[in-house]
Amino acid sequence: MKENVIISLADSKYYELLDELIDSIKYFKQSENIAICILDAGLTDDQKKQLSNKVDEIKSADWDIEVPEFKVQGKEWLKSQVSRAFLPKYFPNYKKYLWIDADAWVNSWKAIELYFEGCSKGKLSIATSADRAYGRVLRAEWFLGSFARIKSQNYKHAKSSGFSEKIAREVALKPHLNIGVFALQKEAPHWKIWQKNLKKSLSSGKIWGSEQIAMNVTIYCDGLPVEILPAYCNWTFIEILKFHKDKNTLVEPYLPNHEIGIVHFAGKHNDKIRSNKNFISKIETTEDEIIEMKLRFNKKN
Repeated sequence: MKENVIISLADSKYYELLDELIDSIKYFKQSENIAICILDAGLTDDQKKQLSNKVDEIKSADWDIEVPEFKVQGKEWLKSQVSRAFLPKYFPNYKKYLWIDADAWVNSWKAIELYFEGCSKGKLSIATSADRAYGRVLRAEWFLGSFARIKSQNYKHAKSSGFSEKIAREVALKPHLNIGVFALQKEAPHWKIWQKNLKKSLSSGKIWGSEQIAMNVTIYCDGLPVEILPAYCNWTFIEILKFHKDKNTLVEPYLPNHEIGIVHFAGKHNDKIRSNKNFISKIETTEDEIIEMKLRFNKKN
């Protein structure tokens, strides 16, 4: 019996990306010891039939927390913002759960090992949306010469989701935890606290991003234990990646040019890559050359 599982979710529009994620996982021999399970949020019958040949289980995602229909507006894929907080309910037979968004793929198995190792001893294993290569992580509105009003993703989402000013300020300047990839043990205390905070954020705010601010509050305000991994474990700033020719892999832009673990096409700035697997990106090499390459997952020779 496999003890650890990797889980993702998709609708029919994200099927191609999901399929590439699964192929990227199965490319590594180590994946033979890991289960792969899928939450269905609008896949076609034919897509589910094709996936069933590759994965261990497929289950339909639910609205595990009731959400008003006017917020859903037919976007069943938004279940991903809710159901990921209830993974042990869907797939109860595993010890460690690793969630990876469907618009991501695995470039190095070392990242998978880090996520599973990091969630040991009851910790949340997760990377942040901040990195030395990412540049600005906060915004400021300057007025009266030298005064500034600081704006952050955590603060904005906390306020719009109905959390108190005290909580919004507590999370405001903390590194934003990116819930697009995370790992937790089945018995970790985070699940129940996360679900409680998610119910709060869903009652006041939008569905999109609700699970992320709920987990940030869970860690920074409720004080649950966390293992924060390097950004290369969940890399979202695609345009500044570099390519290492000798190693034939994507790496960080700065020394020591660590190999990227998971390539994640999150955010509007990655729309073109998400929508077109043949999109050509211009990437700098570690030898300072500019090359053209496709960044979606392709089976390596």
